[in-house]
Amino acid sequence: MKTVIVTDSTAYLPDETRKALNIHMVSLQVTFGGHSYKEGELTEEAFYQKAKEEFPKTSQPPLGEFVNLYTELSAHYDEIVSIHLSSGISGTYAGSQQAAAMVDGVAVHSFDSELTCALQGFYVVKAAELARDGADAQRILNELSEMKKTLRAYFMVEDLKHLQRGGRLSSAQALVGGMLQIKPILHFKEKVIVPFEKVRTRKKAMNRIVDLLKEDSKDGQKLQGTIIHANRPDEARQWRAELEIACPDVDFEISYFGPVIGTHLGEGAMGLGWVAK
Repeated sequence: MKTVIVTDSTAYLPDETRKALNIHMVSLQVTFGGHSYKEGELTEEAFYQKAKEEFPKTSQPPLGEFVNLYTELSAHYDEIVSIHLSSGISGTYAGSQQAAAMVDGVAVHSFDSELTCALQGFYVVKAAELARDGADAQRILNELSEMKKTLRAYFMVEDLKHLQRGGRLSSAQALVGGMLQIKPILHFKEKVIVPFEKVRTRKKAMNRIVDLLKEDSKDGQKLQGTIIHANRPDEARQWRAELEIACPDVDFEISYFGPVIGTHLGEGAMGLGWVAK
């Protein structure tokens, strides 16, 4: 059985990684006024600059894009594992399922990552490596289910208004949080973004997330970690340097919150995620 991997743009995988591992992608979009951009058509800097002037809207890939891609792949593969951002924050996973029912000649297995960004990318890379080595879809799905047991992700936002405007936080919560300078640590629970803890400053929030990482790595457990930033590359590099000293058993990379996720988190958001190797 020949198996191929599909994901969406919110995994924010480098082009070279996708090409090297034969990963196919459908793109989500952001819209400013009447003009829509697929992720990747705007640089991070350009997106966050435009977002200061106008709050964008986001949309999932059109159903036809899924159907066309699955149909094209059906000529060369027996199975598709299609890995997407959490169904609790987007209809992308549901779109994958709908398209799967419309395409003949290939078995499509949709996988809900239950989160997004570089952590979704961890699943995608693992799946693609297994597919490259000849694994069938069921084995890949079993391996991804095992990954879920050790995968963690926490993040914080600079300004609560983006979560509020995007429907992720009530107006009252945003107002109170802003008045008290609350910096909530957020995470995914049951597929949606919810507060994990509330702290008073950005530095304390970042330190608390590091403490959570240390708890998981204290017994010498080897972890793969990722720092995720919203247009804060210098801060991300500095944090990585500090983390490499504090957590020597963790291999760190740096990723980013692209336009779709950045719409809801806002510029300045920072996250940290990890998974057992």
